[in-house]
Amino acid sequence: MQRFILARFGAAFIAVIVVSVIVFSLSHLSGDPLTVLMPMGDVSPEDIEAIKVKWGLDKPIITQYRIFMSNAVRGDFGESYAFGGETAMGMVMSRFPATLQLAGTALLITIVIGIPLGVITAARKDSFIDYQGKALAFMGQATPSFWLGIMLMWLFAVKLGWLPTSGRGGITHLILPAITLGLFNVAALLRLIRSSMIDTLDTEYVKQARIKGIPEWKVLWKHALRNALIAPLTFFALIIGSLFTGAVIVETVFSWPGVGQLAVGSVQSRDFPVLQAVVIIGSSIYIACNFAVDILYAYVDPRIRYG
Repeated sequence: MQRFILARFGAAFIAVIVVSVIVFSLSHLSGDPLTVLMPMGDVSPEDIEAIKVKWGLDKPIITQYRIFMSNAVRGDFGESYAFGGETAMGMVMSRFPATLQLAGTALLITIVIGIPLGVITAARKDSFIDYQGKALAFMGQATPSFWLGIMLMWLFAVKLGWLPTSGRGGITHLILPAITLGLFNVAALLRLIRSSMIDTLDTEYVKQARIKGIPEWKVLWKHALRNALIAPLTFFALIIGSLFTGAVIVETVFSWPGVGQLAVGSVQSRDFPVLQAVVIIGSSIYIACNFAVDILYAYVDPRIRYG
C-alpha cells in the first residue's frame, strides 16, 4: 500500500512540474510582457531596462523559471501587470470563494440528481423511465454549457423575470449558473451509475438478497449501490476538476465574479502573473483531487492494494 501511495504521489508531483513548465513557457511565447508593462508614450531605453530589472525579465529563461517556481511554492506569483500594487495570489484568493460557492452548489446538484436517476434507470432497465433517463444523459452531455446558460437566462430571466440575469448576490443569483455548470456532470454521473448498477444487479449476492426476501428498496440503495459506487468513485475527481475548469465559461456568461472570470480578464489583458496563479492553483486542485481519489479507491478496492 505504501508503494502504491508513493507511486501516485510521484506521478502527481511530476504532473505539477510539467504543468508549471507549460504555463511558464506559454506565458512567454504568447508575446513580450514589456508591451504590457511599458507606459504609454515615448519610453527611453533606460526605462525599458529598469522595467526588465524590476520584473526579472533581464535574466535567462532558466533563471526566470527557477525564481518562478521558488516563489510559487511560497504562493508568491508576483504583482499583477494590469492592476499595479495587487498581488496575483491575492486577486485569485479574493475570487476563490465565489468559484467555490458555485462549484459546490453544482456538485450538490450533480450528486442529488445524478445518483438517484442512475439507480432508478438501472432498476427500470428498458422501461419508459430508462429511455427518458438516457435521453436526459445524452442531451446533458451534448449541450454546450454556454448555449445552455444563454437559453436559461433568456427563459427564466428575460421572458419570465423569475431570476436575475447575472452577478453574485442571494440564492436566486446562484440558481441558473449552478444548473448550467452541473447539468453536464449530472448526465455523465447518471450514465456511469446506471451502467455500474446494471452490472451489480446481475451479481449472485444481489440475487441471493432478493431470494431471502429483503425489500427491493434495501437491495437497491443499500446492497447494490454501495458496491456500484466503487467504479464511479474515480470519476468524482474528474467532476470536481471539471467544476473548477468549466466555471470559466459559466462565470463569463453569467458575469459571476469568480476565478474563471478573472482568468478570462487576465488573458485579454495579458496579465501573466495572475494567469499563472490561476492555472497553477487550478491544476494543483485537479491533481490533488485525483491523488486523493486514487488513495481512497485503493482503500475501497483491495485489488488495487495488492495488485
